[in-house]
Amino acid sequence: MAKQVILTEEGLKNLENELENLKSVRRKEVAEKIKVALSFGDLSENSEYDEAKNEQAIVEARILEIEAMLKNVKVIDEHELGTEVVCVGSKVKVNDMQYDEVLDYKIVGPSEANPREGKISDESPVGAALLGHQTGDVVKIETPGGFCTYRVIEIYK
Repeated sequence: MAKQVILTEEGLKNLENELENLKSVRRKEVAEKIKVALSFGDLSENSEYDEAKNEQAIVEARILEIEAMLKNVKVIDEHELGTEVVCVGSKVKVNDMQYDEVLDYKIVGPSEANPREGKISDESPVGAALLGHQTGDVVKIETPGGFCTYRVIEIYK
């Protein structure tokens, strides 16, 4: 059985938009590149053709990947989330006690994670460690870079 994909409503919309773009825009662009490359003749030494075929394979693989994810998706209803404990879909404000720095995270499923945007996976060391904790809890987390200690300041929507 395929692994369930956990997404927020925003994440689902983004995936659906990406799939639509891949199918309606990128496929046509790549097909056109292949057509142009074919017009150059001799395929044995045609790097443009090889490149376009590789790009086509990447696009088609991503389409299949997204379609598989959408078949096994579980959408988190963020309106039903409480603010008592950290769960997937929660926004959480923590204090990094080592650096006395306040950080904001949104806990999301792995396919939506984007650390630059503060979206961390529930399967990452920090995301997994924060799950189930409440405001005021101190959480010691083992990361690839060593241990860090966070205090949960706030859980919000």
